[in-house]
This record gives sequence, structure tokens and C-alpha cells, in this order.
Amino acid sequence: MEKVETVAPAVDLVLGASACCLACVFTNPLEVVKTRLQLQGELQAPGTYPRPYRGFVASVLAVAREDGLCGLQKGLAAGLLYQGLMNSVRFYCYSLACQAGLTQHPGGTVVAGAVAGALGAFVGSPAYLSILGAVETIWRQQGLAGLWRGVGGAVPRVMVGSAAQLATFASAKAWVQEQQWLPEDSWLVALAGGMISSIAVVAVMTPFDVVSTRLYNQPVDGAGKGQLYGGLANCLVKIWRQEGPLALYKGLGPSYLRLGPHTILSMLFWDELRKLVGQSQHQGT
Repeated sequence: MEKVETVAPAVDLVLGASACCLACVFTNPLEVVKTRLQLQGELQAPGTYPRPYRGFVASVLAVAREDGLCGLQKGLAAGLLYQGLMNSVRFYCYSLACQAGLTQHPGGTVVAGAVAGALGAFVGSPAYLSILGAVETIWRQQGLAGLWRGVGGAVPRVMVGSAAQLATFASAKAWVQEQQWLPEDSWLVALAGGMISSIAVVAVMTPFDVVSTRLYNQPVDGAGKGQLYGGLANCLVKIWRQEGPLALYKGLGPSYLRLGPHTILSMLFWDELRKLVGQSQHQGT
């Protein structure tokens, strides 16, 4: 594995959050389209429901017609809040694991990425509800505990995504450097590593992404209990049985077009910011 810049966890907290927020600005329109596709035809057999959203380009045009061009950046402020909160915790915890040497052990990067992702998802869950515009209503009806509604779907989703992202990025970047196709310190190395990592992230994350979207968006009763799904496993089973296994990859194209560039950009920005901080530290000494 390639040598990485040594950055204090508190600094990584800021760098990780900043990198992911910057990536979010570019990818939020894709998140809007992806969510519309994943909620389309919920618990209905294929071919029995209208499909206003058909493919990426048609979906973008449909959203623009319904909500205007500004509709493609709907929820950007909430998205930035979620990305900042979740990723500050995630990168801080991952940096702590790196500092402790845990990532040097076999499988350590995967475990560290998964644990960091789980903690980040738990802390960021209320912010995710703000993307859906539901915080005020949930707070009024269900209180503080209601702000973690759907966390059972969010934690596994971010766990697998974070583990795949951080582990494959580190390995892919090291592999690209070993091939000597690019200058060792070039930003293109991180770009290539992010592109490889993005494929793994989307492959493992999309089913959990669909489930998480369903859990957060489902109606609830007066006690705050979901009326459609009883949790992660129940949601997976219901989608599989009623919509077919391919429904777990609903919106795969837009999912990659959103998660792929987001992974590429966030890893690129994070890596470059860490380099800048590392260089400034070396110059200071």
C-alpha cells in the first residue's frame, strides 16, 4: 500500500467533510433523479404502474419540466448538511484507525471503513431526513427518537459503501502507482483510484441505497412505526418478492452517475487536500 500523508484526525474531519460537500454540489442533481427513480412503482409489480421517469436523460427532463431547472438542485442545503455531518465523523474515525495502525493489518482498511461509515451514518441520520423535508413534522409528531427513523437502512448502506470506497481507493491508488502509468504525485493517480473505487461502491451500495430510500420515505403510524416495512430485512424481502430481484438495482444508471462521480470527486478532493496539508506541515518544519 502506498505511503499516505500523515494528517491529524481533527484535520481529516474538516478535510473529509469539505471534500464530500464540494463533490455534493456537482452531484446533487443526480441524487434528485436517482431518488425519484427508486421510489417509482413502490411495492407494485412491474408493468402495473405509470412510469414518468424512464432512464437518466428522460428523468432529468421530467424533473426540469415539473419543478424547473432549480428542481435539479432541490435539497442541496440539506444534502450539504448531511454530507458534512456524516463524512466529518466518518473520516475522523477512519483517520483514528489509520493513526492507530489498524489499517496496516489484513482487512483492516475494510473494517475501519465499515465502522467509520456506520458511526457517520448514525450521526448523520437526522440530517438525511432534512433532505426529505421531514424533520419538522417528525420532531413534532415523534420527538427526538423519530429523527433516527430509517437508520436501520442507512447504517448498513453507508457501512458497505464506506468499506468499499476507502479500501478499494487505497488499493487502486497503490496499484496505479505500481504500474507507473502516471507521475507518482500527480492528481491523476487519485482520479484513477477514485474511478476504480466508484465501480465497487455502486455495485455493493445500490441495493442498500434502494432500501434506505424506501425506509426513510415510507408513511408511519402515530407511534412512528413504518406502515410498509418492518426494517431492513423486511424491506429487502418485500422488494424481492413483489417487484423482483432487479428492483434492488432500480435507478442503477443514475445511481452510478451520482455515486460514481461523488466517489471520484470526494476521493480526489480529499487526497489533494491531504497533500496540501502535508506539504504545509513539512514546510513548517
